Amino acid sequence: MATNKESAEQIVEAIGGKDNIAAATHCVTRLRFALKDERKVNKEKLENIDIVKGSFSTNGQYQVVIGQGLVDKVYKEMTEATGIGESSKEDTKSAAAENLNPLQRGIKTLADIFIPILPAIVTAGLLMGINNIMTAPDIFFDDKSFVEVYTNWADLAGIINLIANTAFVFLPGLIGWSAVNRFGGSPLLGIVLGLMLVHPDLLNAWGYGSAEEVPKWNLFGLEIEKVGYQGQVLPVLFASYVLAKIEVFLRKRIPDAFQLLTVAPIALLITGFLSFIAIGPITFTIGSWITNGVVGIFDAVPALGGLIYGGLYAPLVITGMHHTFLAVDLQLIGSIGGTFLWPMVALSNIAQGSAAFAMMLLSKGNEKLKGLALTSSVSAWLGVTEPAMFGVNLRFKYPFFAAIIGSAIAGIFITINGVKAPSIGVGGLPAFFSIFAENWGAFFIGMGIALVVPFVLTLAFSKFKKAE
Repeated sequence: MATNKESAEQIVEAIGGKDNIAAATHCVTRLRFALKDERKVNKEKLENIDIVKGSFSTNGQYQVVIGQGLVDKVYKEMTEATGIGESSKEDTKSAAAENLNPLQRGIKTLADIFIPILPAIVTAGLLMGINNIMTAPDIFFDDKSFVEVYTNWADLAGIINLIANTAFVFLPGLIGWSAVNRFGGSPLLGIVLGLMLVHPDLLNAWGYGSAEEVPKWNLFGLEIEKVGYQGQVLPVLFASYVLAKIEVFLRKRIPDAFQLLTVAPIALLITGFLSFIAIGPITFTIGSWITNGVVGIFDAVPALGGLIYGGLYAPLVITGMHHTFLAVDLQLIGSIGGTFLWPMVALSNIAQGSAAFAMMLLSKGNEKLKGLALTSSVSAWLGVTEPAMFGVNLRFKYPFFAAIIGSAIAGIFITINGVKAPSIGVGGLPAFFSIFAENWGAFFIGMGIALVVPFVLTLAFSKFKKAE
């Protein structure tokens, strides 16, 4: 077994040498490289290195799957042994962006905005699931919830619900912080902007449709509705872009001595007026169109919607386009109180794990593949699919297609049965915690489909193409 230092040197050699590396960093499980020429990568040699569980290219970065904990040690050895300086994630992203087309840059921008706030959203989803278990009827008792029978637990459920809902009530604040930071402005101003859009003096967006009278401001004859944007994604995204660009413009032109007293007030005032006069109303309408369009498709032909999204989610992960649907999920949650897309993501995780587990049984004589398939299948069943998808299933292709088929069938079933999640939550097998309790029965059947179908199909497909 090679040492970490030797493995690091082997990885650098396999990706074309240190001269082919523009920048390098790492995340929780993967080394991330911005390469000058990805054609120089010897993928076969790279994936034969003992510690490498898979590799793939996405969003202009070449990523090598190592594993949690070990990746830190390998990265450190790589920087020390090869003389490659440690790069920040922003340095690597900037270097990688030069290889992207406009569509990829747009997808990358959304990913850069939503990924940093995912821990808060996933945590909220898990806590909301716990609250649902405590407050939904027919789980522990017929026609009654747990807190209705044991009333001394009701306040605990209430506190859990408050903590869980906070991330969604103040979602524009989270998005504002991340988006303004991504667009080059001050994150603190982004938080203020986001919270401004959900200020308690404004009519709550969730009550807009049923309001008898909408309060208005009168600005020199121009009437502006005093409406908040709770649960909305597009208004704060566009407003954050405007705020960041105004701030950058002002900082370049106002002397340093006056910036503290002028830049933030001017930028927030201009952005605030534009948000309530134009940005908010226009993007709120666009968001409603998107929501109505997606909901309309799934209402009209739920089986087709489940087939397409359930089957295509894994291929979307390869391209990075799955990040764009985070915004759609959050928009659905804010508009209709739940998302029917995210449950299919959880089933896609399970399907990839099941296909990888089948490969573990098929990999007799290949101990590395056997160990990788086992650990990556468990990881996928817990919601982290990269090792299974890129380390096993895509390498042999037919397990990947088996997982897609199983995920599509499961997607059709749960969509027909109207399964929804109140939030984006944990993935894989624990995902039922983040599903509305009344949908558990259908979701468990969907989980069974995602577990069994890819496993059986992978074994069947192996008869036609022997695993290497």
